[in-house]
Amino acid sequence: MDYYSGPISRLIEEFAKLPGVGRKTAQRLAFHVINMDKDQVKALAHAIVEAKNNITYCSTCCNIADKNPCSICDSPNRTSDIICVVEDPRDVAAMERTKEFHGKYHVLHGTISPMDSITPDMLKIKELVGRMANPELKEVILATNPTIEGEATAMYIARLIKPFNIKVTRIAHGLPVGADIEYADEVTITKALEGRREIF
Repeated sequence: MDYYSGPISRLIEEFAKLPGVGRKTAQRLAFHVINMDKDQVKALAHAIVEAKNNITYCSTCCNIADKNPCSICDSPNRTSDIICVVEDPRDVAAMERTKEFHGKYHVLHGTISPMDSITPDMLKIKELVGRMANPELKEVILATNPTIEGEATAMYIARLIKPFNIKVTRIAHGLPVGADIEYADEVTITKALEGRREIF
């Protein structure tokens, strides 16, 4: 049973639709907005509407952007001989935080998942295959998550790219820095052993 008036109740319902937001968090957010200054509320509403209206998808890498092509694809400082394939736009942000990768990206917008009825044609795989025609391209890094769906998607893409004679690599998986081996699961330890390298 709802004890709040109509506008508050509707605001709570809208917040509750957001991922990871339960009923109590939705209530807390709704009351925080109500207690905000009117100008702050207008700025928040404007930012949401502006993001929705002005964000587009890059026609090259399929990442979210405010222009087409995106700033990464359009940058003369990025090399065109390597593409890093990721599942989600948030993965691009994570990779960029390292400041180690200077190539370009391709965002799939998900993974192949028969359980969730997500098939390859629902992802941006066709667009990726279209990029294989670039004569400068030498390597494709598959940086999908180390889940069953991520591994299946990586294998599927690797098979598609193989006929193009382009090097296909997979990011290493294993123990994160600062982790204790005793708390790691068997799969993580196995991946760490497989990805071991010689110390010079």
